[in-house]
Formats: sequence, C-alpha cells, structure tokens
Amino acid sequence: MTRRRVTVMSPRTAAARRPRYPVSREIDEQTHLGEVYMRSLLRTQFRLALLVCTVLACVVLGLPMLFLLVPELRAVHLAGVPLPWAVLAGLIYPMFVAGAWLYVRQAERNERHFEDLVERQ
Repeated sequence: MTRRRVTVMSPRTAAARRPRYPVSREIDEQTHLGEVYMRSLLRTQFRLALLVCTVLACVVLGLPMLFLLVPELRAVHLAGVPLPWAVLAGLIYPMFVAGAWLYVRQAERNERHFEDLVERQ
C-alpha cells in the first residue's frame, strides 16, 4: 500500500511583520532612524547656507578687488559719486536682499521635500 504525502500549509504564508511606525514618530521619539532623517535635513540646510554666504562673500570681497585691479572704474562717477562708493555703499544691499530671498525660498523647498519624504514613509 502506497502512502500518499500531504503538504500542510499555514493560511498565513507571509512572515509576521513588525508594526511599522511613521517616520514622524521616529523623529519625535528621537530614535536612531529619526536622528538620521534630521541630520540629513540639517546637512542640506547647512550646505545651502554655506553656498549663499560664499556667493555673497565673493561678491563683497570681489568688488574691492575689481576696483583695485581696474583703475579706470575708480574714475567713473554716478550722480557725482565715485562708482566704488556707489556700488559698495548702496547698490550692494539689493544683492543682500536677493540672496536672503533665494535662501528662504530654497530652505522652504528643502523643508517641503523633507516633509514629503517623512509623510511618504
């Protein structure tokens, strides 16, 4: 008499999964994973700040060098004011405002991307 083999299977074929916490909870509870997410956001924001500060520093320090290296520019006058004075005393401030505006815009974009990443997980 031949014995027939029967395979017994569990109705639950998938392995039991650990309950998954949202990333926002990981961040709130300051777990290792939450720290990794926060470090990535801070690193992105720091990189942006360095970029904006570097560009503004190059412009602010580069203009006096330009006026030093090109003496013809020192002779130019705008409304009776020498060009170096006009640029460094007045026209540089709109560049600061534009740099600040760009920084805020990019920082908010970074935060939105981070928020999307956190909500997606």
